Amino acid sequence: MDEYLALEDHGLIGDLQTAALIARDGTVDWFCAPRFDSPSIFAGILDRQRGGYLRIAPDGVDYLSKQLYLPGTPILITRFISADGVGEIIDFMPVTGEQVTDQHRLVRMVNMVRGSMRFRIECRPRFNYGRDRHDLELQADGVAFHSSSMRLTVNPVRPVGRLVHEADVHASGGDLLMFATFRQGDTGGMVVETASTHDPRVIPADEVQAMFEQTRDYWRRWLDCSRYTGRWREMVERSAITLKLMTYAPSGAMIAAPTAALPEMVGGTRNWDYRYTWIRDTSFSVHALLGLGFTEEATRYVDWLDERVREAGDSGNPLKIMYRIDGSSDLHEEVLDHFEGYRGSGPVRVGNGAADQLQLDIHGEALYAMHLADEQGIRASHQVWRSTVKLVDWLCDNWDQPDAGIWESRSHPRNHTYGRLMSWVALDRAIRLAARHGRPGNTSRWDQQRDTIYNQVMEHGYDPGRRSFVQSYGESVLDAALLTMPSVGFVTPSDPMWQSTLHAIDDELVSDSLVYRYDPAASPDGLPGDEGTFNMCTFWYVEALAYAGRLDEARLAFEKMLTFSSHLGLYAEEIAPSGEQTGNFPQAFSHLALINTAVALDQLLDRRRK
Repeated sequence: MDEYLALEDHGLIGDLQTAALIARDGTVDWFCAPRFDSPSIFAGILDRQRGGYLRIAPDGVDYLSKQLYLPGTPILITRFISADGVGEIIDFMPVTGEQVTDQHRLVRMVNMVRGSMRFRIECRPRFNYGRDRHDLELQADGVAFHSSSMRLTVNPVRPVGRLVHEADVHASGGDLLMFATFRQGDTGGMVVETASTHDPRVIPADEVQAMFEQTRDYWRRWLDCSRYTGRWREMVERSAITLKLMTYAPSGAMIAAPTAALPEMVGGTRNWDYRYTWIRDTSFSVHALLGLGFTEEATRYVDWLDERVREAGDSGNPLKIMYRIDGSSDLHEEVLDHFEGYRGSGPVRVGNGAADQLQLDIHGEALYAMHLADEQGIRASHQVWRSTVKLVDWLCDNWDQPDAGIWESRSHPRNHTYGRLMSWVALDRAIRLAARHGRPGNTSRWDQQRDTIYNQVMEHGYDPGRRSFVQSYGESVLDAALLTMPSVGFVTPSDPMWQSTLHAIDDELVSDSLVYRYDPAASPDGLPGDEGTFNMCTFWYVEALAYAGRLDEARLAFEKMLTFSSHLGLYAEEIAPSGEQTGNFPQAFSHLALINTAVALDQLLDRRRK
């Protein structure tokens, strides 16, 4: 277990309150409980020696491994192919529902398809990010691990209970090692349960089969609600399932990623914790899910967003950029010095110190989402509108100041063009909402401030020498976030100022269709090191090309981007120059942008055909 597998060699499973990453070699090397943002139980992806893992893999034989998802579900199948036989592990987590619970089940079923194979089974938990000691208790019908923070039980599934006997079980240092030989037709495995209130027990195979069928049927019923029938259905549906897996059912909040501290560049220091809910991500998710017809999910996200708007408006403060999944905002950042980090990429950070930054753009994304939802009949209550008015009034007083920007710069605040752009969006959508329903608000002031922002961006956000909109006033740095200017309605795609901006981005930020968000050397962001191309920006680029009438280029760039997905259709945050995926994995922003781009590109291609 000394080698780190590539991020793209992992699959994601989950139960809508937490999730696990499972590598192609049969290792669970990331799992936190009872919530996405809880301390880890298995974190081998951050430290192979000290992080902990749960592995089931062939023993003593050379094999080839492959992974696939059961179609229409997040049920992961890992197949091991050897000269002796073919075996597979089926991994899934039964859906927990909307009631908060500490009890979560990770089901690992082993099926022997052909021949025979000896499996090595290792369970080496490291509770509380590897900081808590634990004890192991071997019982007649299974195993229990105890720490000060968690109880974990391993419940064998027949016929493993029959195949494993005392000589095959080894306990050392609080860890468990087992061996089991499976022959053609054998089915066994384990159910790992957190916070179990009962002793371990041998679980009949038919009980696990019932869990499997219930999980499979839940996901397929959910996916049947999608109305997307376009050109890229398989990738769009996989992205939708992935986003659903990153949703915390009790609150409806979506996390940015289920992992923490995976580096944006191997060996670098840009290693952040993304297990929280960004206002920006949640707002974009409304657009994506409404585009697919998932109205119920969009409504839950809007409800969560409405609560944050009420809290901000009633307190007279701006929105925070991110929150925990329960809506709280304490995201204290700390470094886990005892973890080496993925492939030695330290520091390993949990929590997120950017939570208290001022990022003016999030108000635009929030109002944009509320406006889209309103168009679909998801309307804000009177109380939410009152708070929205207060928030928009706050923005009128505060939009014209430096901020940290969409990329969460940890250097000095600047007058970011994107922040002004999205402040314009916030005011524009608030005006539209008020007019549509005749709701009260100081719309004359909103209108005046909206026009002031527009004129300021056109005067100071555009560099005549570069013939391009730029990242911040008085600088010449390009920023891929500005690719969204046409899609939010700030400029028309045919505007010469926008056309020249797109050409400048073509020349400087695009590498064979992949897009850098900006040039770190030209735009110091307070952090050392470089980064790869940003997946979300690549999808934004495709959409911008399409709106600019460059449809053939857009489709080719989109198809190229699809080749960079993992074998399971998953995307991290970035693509390194080597082509490997980097950053937290999988990344909601990447999948949201994929969905929105596919929907928009489909519509424009269909329109051209007519």
